[in-house]
Amino acid sequence: MKPNRWKFEKTAAKNGYIFIAGVDEAGRGPLAGPVVAASVILPSTFSINRLDDSKKLTPFQRENLYSQIYTYAVSVGIGVIGPNVIDRINILQASLQAMALAVNSLHPRPDYLLIDGNFSIPSVFPQQPIIKGDSLSVSIAAASVVAKVTRDRLMQRHHQDYPQYEFARHKGYPTKAHKKAIRTSGISLIHRRSFKGVKEHCDAIRKPEE
Repeated sequence: MKPNRWKFEKTAAKNGYIFIAGVDEAGRGPLAGPVVAASVILPSTFSINRLDDSKKLTPFQRENLYSQIYTYAVSVGIGVIGPNVIDRINILQASLQAMALAVNSLHPRPDYLLIDGNFSIPSVFPQQPIIKGDSLSVSIAAASVVAKVTRDRLMQRHHQDYPQYEFARHKGYPTKAHKKAIRTSGISLIHRRSFKGVKEHCDAIRKPEE
């Protein structure tokens, strides 16, 4: 993360905003499972050591930061959109809806949003999309960590229902092993049927413990 990682938060604060939330999502690329978003309001005293875009961190680092964020954040919100909705409205719209849900679950309510990416979300709050925001804003970086850890834990639970896909290893992403498991076992109820690599196998649906 760059040295000016509080830049966007400080600018918003100078403009009179108090509860400034970073918002990010995890899980746009996988073939299975939900897309998960997080929104985080951090205190200005939060230590930013090692906090960065979740993709640049190890699982151990993410878990450690996840605990720190939940301990010290003013508020953390989560939004989850499942594969059935993803298939119905597409992954971009599902991601934006998940982020809106995450924002709506914050208490206290935010008065300004910093959004990762170049799209605004459906929300009444003033907002600023920031391309590569998870590397530029401390609040968005915190949201990216929370979203990633939350989604990884959900996929580890799904592994118990569908061990043949090894979701605990790849979290639903299109690895060679995952694609081979789909070819061998068909798809599960949490696979995204509209995605390439899944829709070709929709005639074979595997239920839990089947």
